[in-house]
Amino acid sequence: MTNHIPEVLLNDGMKVPAIGYGTAWIKGTKGVQNQRTALDLGYRLIDSAFNYENEGVVGEAVRQSGVPRDQLFITSKLPGRHHKYDEAVETVQESLYRAGLDYYDLYLIHWPNPKVNLYVEAWQALIDARKQGLIRSIGVSNFLPEHLDRLIKETGVVPAMNQIELHPFYQQAEQRAYHEQHGIVTESWSPLGRGTELLKNEQLIAIATAHGKSVSQIVLRWHVQLGAVPIPRSASEEHQRENLEIFDFELSEAEMKVIAELPSTGPLWDQDPAVYEEF
Repeated sequence: MTNHIPEVLLNDGMKVPAIGYGTAWIKGTKGVQNQRTALDLGYRLIDSAFNYENEGVVGEAVRQSGVPRDQLFITSKLPGRHHKYDEAVETVQESLYRAGLDYYDLYLIHWPNPKVNLYVEAWQALIDARKQGLIRSIGVSNFLPEHLDRLIKETGVVPAMNQIELHPFYQQAEQRAYHEQHGIVTESWSPLGRGTELLKNEQLIAIATAHGKSVSQIVLRWHVQLGAVPIPRSASEEHQRENLEIFDFELSEAEMKVIAELPSTGPLWDQDPAVYEEF
């Protein structure tokens, strides 16, 4: 089965599918099977990370799927313990060896780790790895405007993407406005509000009923209409399929406004990028 997935243009000229498949905690033989199913259904953006310890699973799923490499958009991320320049370059290389890939379509700095204060050095390493052909697009994850300002000021290179926690209970309007102003695409982790009551919300249920869709589909469509790229994670083929079926309807301005006015519960985890350290 193949679904038509629109593409989003990045500031470096690359294009990314408008929805992707998250792979956190999807590992081992079952992980390969889950990712192969996702690829068979039509997913072309696969999101991984060095710290997920499943880059090898991603590579194996890609090889088994038979999908041509140039039709895929594979992402991984640099862990905080390897922000020093030389270590960052070696980690990108190691990520590729683990996956058995010649290049990544996108590589992100996973967290800024501001107390360590090496994220600009790590960013320069990604800039150079791109020049070497190891990466096609470079970006960041969980970076605040203050961190992004430093990257741009000190290197002159604007990230193509910033992957942040984003869902209707944590809408990050100011962060998204910054991204739009600087031409940075927003990518949404936990787009369905992992561990919240999001899917039981009466207003979302009413919108879903009106469209003959599930609440998950309404929420993912909301991301797309915001211009964000959601990367839902699911081991269930049924949910994988459902998550892709969001391009045959559109939320009205009134419905988008209803969602915009939902109360904020804040981030799901105690991971404030201003102080959180990920290693």
